[in-house]
Amino acid sequence: MNEAVRLSEEMSAGTARLRVDVIGGEAREHVLDDMNFLNYRLADVRLEPAVTLPEADIVWRVDGGKDISYDGRRMTFTGPWPAGPIQKVIVALLALRMEEAGLHPFHASAARYRGRTVMFLGGESNHGKSMGQIEACRRGGLLVSTETTVVDESGCAVMGSKAPFIKKRTEGTERADKAAPERGVQKFFGEMPSWEIYAEPSDVDIVVVPAIDGNFDATLAEMIPFERQFQTLHSLQNYFLLNELLAPAFPMPIVDAEGLRRKRAGFVARFSERPFYFVRAATPQELMDEVDRVL
Repeated sequence: MNEAVRLSEEMSAGTARLRVDVIGGEAREHVLDDMNFLNYRLADVRLEPAVTLPEADIVWRVDGGKDISYDGRRMTFTGPWPAGPIQKVIVALLALRMEEAGLHPFHASAARYRGRTVMFLGGESNHGKSMGQIEACRRGGLLVSTETTVVDESGCAVMGSKAPFIKKRTEGTERADKAAPERGVQKFFGEMPSWEIYAEPSDVDIVVVPAIDGNFDATLAEMIPFERQFQTLHSLQNYFLLNELLAPAFPMPIVDAEGLRRKRAGFVARFSERPFYFVRAATPQELMDEVDRVL
């Protein structure tokens, strides 16, 4: 096997850092040619100008039979992998490094609305976080985040993705079951509204777990502590891909551990002390009418 390191690259999200080494294969300029998915999933991922970490977090041995393994710290790819699975693993391990740095990626959108930061949490069902954010912005709110909201230990939203949808899935991650990204916008709004961005860090004041379905009557209920923590943990766990296949016959290696889960649950308990509401509605407009009642 050719052990020549063809490329070492370091990526960052906030203060978190991740190093990827590519061994063997042809010379390449970057591990990934397209950073859109990483920025969609982790808010603001940057390629650093120089490698500073002493060891790689991900090693890709291009030559050899296809395989993947995790030793508790380092993920090792072997063989010919497309970009899609590699970028998913980068997301998972960079999310772990973000946790170590006190940054928590939430599968959630957020808007600065009527003087408060409202988070639309993509919890267990994930039905409405994007449409809720779009409607809040349509009513004059400012965009904090779309797919991902990064929150620090104090509960302050410090970063957020800004693209409303990922329009093209990378090779190896295509999904026939996903509707066209703009279809919901066309149905509920006709065309995509425009908005301005709220760029300053802000405390998350209220959390809404939305459930939008054309058959629902509009209802709002304040959630009990167990429900708050249950839905929040689902949102955080979304980044570790514990229930995903990277490719046929290759599940995502388990990157989580009991100690990490207990620490994460402690953060979840603290974060869930703020107001949480579960809102059912047939449309984003009815959803925000219910939210307006408690603001």
